[in-house]
Amino acid sequence: MATNTLKFDLKNADGTAKLARVLSMNIQSGDTILLGGPVGAGKTHFARSFIKSLLITDEDVPSPTFTLVQTYETQIGEVWHADLYRLSTEQEIEELGLSDAMTEAVCLIEWPDRLGSYTPTDALSIDINPLSALDERCLTARWSHPKWTAKTKGWQHD
Repeated sequence: MATNTLKFDLKNADGTAKLARVLSMNIQSGDTILLGGPVGAGKTHFARSFIKSLLITDEDVPSPTFTLVQTYETQIGEVWHADLYRLSTEQEIEELGLSDAMTEAVCLIEWPDRLGSYTPTDALSIDINPLSALDERCLTARWSHPKWTAKTKGWQHD
């Protein structure tokens, strides 16, 4: 299966938020988005913008760094936001209920390298990396499952 790639140089956090909101319009239960990149790159900002655009009633969307997982009831069903930075074994994925959530809900997973053998083959992988200017980021999206080609169609260069 071929890998597809889209790459965006984003001038500020608003660019990241806009891509997140556009993607959220084409998502459904069973879709998993893997968010990679260094600390402070904008993974949580992407997830927060994505989730807030789907909420029925506005609420705080904190980073799940310490809780590991936050769940939200949205207009498209349940959305899970996971931060796996502090996980030490793959077994913890099962204990969190994340393996089931990846088939039954929408999942946004930060630090996806911790998933190991639980990494879904049909996920959209997004890497966010800082560029030289303070707020500029490079967002690279990769996927092999054909469903993501249609789901990312709304992404256009600014």
